[in-house]
Amino acid sequence: MRHRIAGRKFGRSAAHRQSMTRNQVTSLLRYGRITTTEAKAKELRRWVERVITSAKPDDLNARRKVALYVNDREVSNKLFSTYLERYKERPGGYTRVVKLPPRHSDAAPMAIIELVE
Repeated sequence: MRHRIAGRKFGRSAAHRQSMTRNQVTSLLRYGRITTTEAKAKELRRWVERVITSAKPDDLNARRKVALYVNDREVSNKLFSTYLERYKERPGGYTRVVKLPPRHSDAAPMAIIELVE
């Protein structure tokens, strides 16, 4: 039984999983929408929501918290300038996961994760 065990492992080591998560958070904030597998999209949703919520105070501590998950300074500035203005009054639910048909090569369930307007 998996009681009180949160998160997916994806068959990767902890460092690889952490690196993948940071890269996907950065890519989603850069492009606003990415295509990935359904499981990765659902897991990514947790982290992006946390990053945007922790950025809301817009102070030095918030910028340091965001820097833990956003690898690019340009994307970080975009988060604090455009996305915070967009989500200022929104209490949560900044992302949307839309399911796609399976991938042709291995029939993995695919999904689009995007930031809501």
